[in-house]
Amino acid sequence: MSPFGRRSKNTSPPAGAASAGASQRYGFGYLAPSDVYLDSACQTLRPQPVIDAMNEYFLTYNACGERVKYAWGIKVDDRVEATRAHVLKTLGLSSKQYTTCFTLNTTYALNLLLTQLPAGRYARILTTHTEHNSVFLPTMAFAQRCGVPRLVMSRSDDGALQYSPQDLANAVVVISAMNNVDGTPTVGLAELISETHKGGGIVIVDAAQAVPHALDMVRGLSADAVCFSAHKVYGASLGVVAAKNDLLASLTPGFIGGGMVGTVSEESFCLLDDLHSRLEPGLQAWGEIIALDTALTWLEGYSKGAGEDLHTRERRLSQSLYDGILEAGNATILGQRGSSLVTIVPTRVDGHQLAGFLSKAGIMVRSGYFCAHHWLKDVLQTGPAVRFSLGAHNTDDDIARTLEVTQRLLKGL
Repeated sequence: MSPFGRRSKNTSPPAGAASAGASQRYGFGYLAPSDVYLDSACQTLRPQPVIDAMNEYFLTYNACGERVKYAWGIKVDDRVEATRAHVLKTLGLSSKQYTTCFTLNTTYALNLLLTQLPAGRYARILTTHTEHNSVFLPTMAFAQRCGVPRLVMSRSDDGALQYSPQDLANAVVVISAMNNVDGTPTVGLAELISETHKGGGIVIVDAAQAVPHALDMVRGLSADAVCFSAHKVYGASLGVVAAKNDLLASLTPGFIGGGMVGTVSEESFCLLDDLHSRLEPGLQAWGEIIALDTALTWLEGYSKGAGEDLHTRERRLSQSLYDGILEAGNATILGQRGSSLVTIVPTRVDGHQLAGFLSKAGIMVRSGYFCAHHWLKDVLQTGPAVRFSLGAHNTDDDIARTLEVTQRLLKGL
């Protein structure tokens, strides 16, 4: 069963969803049959209810949150608090131990956490060779700022981490739950968190790919912070952090402004008791936050609305895509069959050129190194790759058309 397989009581399908065409693209009736978008790992398309939620905010109660006492602002506050609670419920985390914060994106969230951890508190920082730059680069900056060693862990082929218990002593561990390039999940994540905590350290998880595609593996994790992007989970552009209250309280604010303070004098200030404010300086993206609540509700109702569990659908389509590309040859496939990401390195043509040819045929894919330059260029030593990443809007027709064009290109180039 999909992690988003239960339907919320207040969710209704978009107009026309009962028709055969709409059921194929549940929530995406605005797409033309010729639109083949395969870049959901960067950002998902937004279903109609999410677009409607954004429009409703801007058209009917477009006010500031957390600052006003009039009706529009009170409605904003209520909807934002509902989103904070919905995030924790989705992640299976206790509202007594965790707080939801909103930022610009996952990269911004990770940087805000790492730059505000107290200097001198931790002995080292750990990450892995396979990380997205949003993890890889801030860990470098943390090591330099705090004058501590930085350890880069290797993984086995199945995604398992290679480390010793001594490595985790009093450490900051920053790690992805699911690989951004090939979709490989991190094996033993719960054990890593437990062992790190025993050694007095903390774990920050980049769940940007896991939340939309492998939610079960991050639900209920006792990580100190879980970061993901609303725009990868069918919401508007937004970063999300579910962090332990103890972690938020320990931060030394270095990025500060309105919305964070209760009192201010000429030479001092007092922070608000609301811990979410530690990562939320200034005016927030109220419409985007509200739309995330709608996105999570829509995902919970996807199975009923689309007639197929989302995880099952992605797996079925990705297996067909994987098999068809494997049959065509002339490309190395990164990762395992069944992932929502099918990433290839073509052998007869540069990856950017292949993506350009696919674009001319109306097929939208990502090419390059997907913000994992170190792993792909230094470790695997590949040229630019091509990533086909599936989402809730994709259909059997999308895959058939993609394979028709891709097989012809791989065989003919």
